[in-house]
Amino acid sequence: QVQLVESGGGLVQAGGSLRLSCAASGRTFYSYAMGWFRQAPGKEREFVAAISWNGGNTHYADSVKGRFTISRDNAKNTVYLQMNSLKPEDTAVYYCAADEGRNTILALTNSRLYDYWGQGTQVTVSS
Repeated sequence: QVQLVESGGGLVQAGGSLRLSCAASGRTFYSYAMGWFRQAPGKEREFVAAISWNGGNTHYADSVKGRFTISRDNAKNTVYLQMNSLKPEDTAVYYCAADEGRNTILALTNSRLYDYWGQGTQVTVSS
């Protein structure tokens, strides 16, 4: 069992930056691929970024490519999402998720492949 706790959300002006963190419990964090998703009011949950178990592979949604960076520190059981050049359309609740199934990095755009989810953190970008 893995518990995930997100933090770092908040209110920021357009063009600003935030760094989200996702702290995981459990001794096997290093073996999980991790992903970030987001859900805006009235919209479906959408993929943002994913990172392989060792950090060697990453994948991003086209809407955030070049602006967001996913990374992980296995020694700290934490995955990060650095968000730069934020836009009002980035406003959403952001969730981290863990996949213990060793799925390919491209497959991890599918939220159904993840086994554990955090409770989410709100990001609001004002114009």
